[in-house]
Amino acid sequence: MLEFLKQPWPWYVAGPLIGLTVPFLLLIGNKSFGISSSLRHTCAACIPNKIPFFNYDWKKEAWNLFFVGGIILGGFISFLLLHNPENIVVAPSLTEYLDQFNISTAQGYEPTEIFSWEGLFTLRGFILLVVGGFLVGFGTRYAGGCTSGHSIMGMSNLQWPSLVATIFFMLGGIFMTHLILPLILNL
Repeated sequence: MLEFLKQPWPWYVAGPLIGLTVPFLLLIGNKSFGISSSLRHTCAACIPNKIPFFNYDWKKEAWNLFFVGGIILGGFISFLLLHNPENIVVAPSLTEYLDQFNISTAQGYEPTEIFSWEGLFTLRGFILLVVGGFLVGFGTRYAGGCTSGHSIMGMSNLQWPSLVATIFFMLGGIFMTHLILPLILNL
C-alpha cells in the first residue's frame, strides 16, 4: 500500500477525489471551497479591526484555516513519509525547450536558475517570483477568488462569475506561456 501511495496518482483518480470535496463541503454545512480566502481570515484574526476589509466575523470561517493547515501538514507528512526516492523525470520536450534559455531540469521540477536565492536576485528570477507572486495575489483579489474557488467550487455550482473567471484563467495562462514567458526567460 505504501508503495502505491508513493507513485504519482493518475488524473482519473486524483481529479475525482478533488471533485468530491465539493459535495462533501456542501453536505457538512454548506461550506465553500477556496484557498485564497484563508489569507483574508488570517489577516482578519491578526490585524486590528481598523481596516474595513478585515472587519468581519472571521471565526465563522475558521474551518477554512484548519483546512489550509491540513494541506500544509499533509504536504509535509507526504514529503517525509511518502517521498519517492527515484529521480524525477521531466518530459524531454520541456527539457529541450528550457535548454534554449540555459535552464536545467537535472535537479527536478524546480530549476535552480530560477528557484533559488541566487536566481531571485536576477532580473528573470525577480520578475517570475516577486512580480509574478504579486500579480497572482492581485488577480486573486480582483477575480474574487482563486482557481480552486472558481474552477472547482464555483463551476460545480454553475456560477456565471466562476465560468468567466475560469475562462480568463485559461486565456491568461495560454497568453503567459506562449507570449510573455519566452521573453522573460530570455533575460
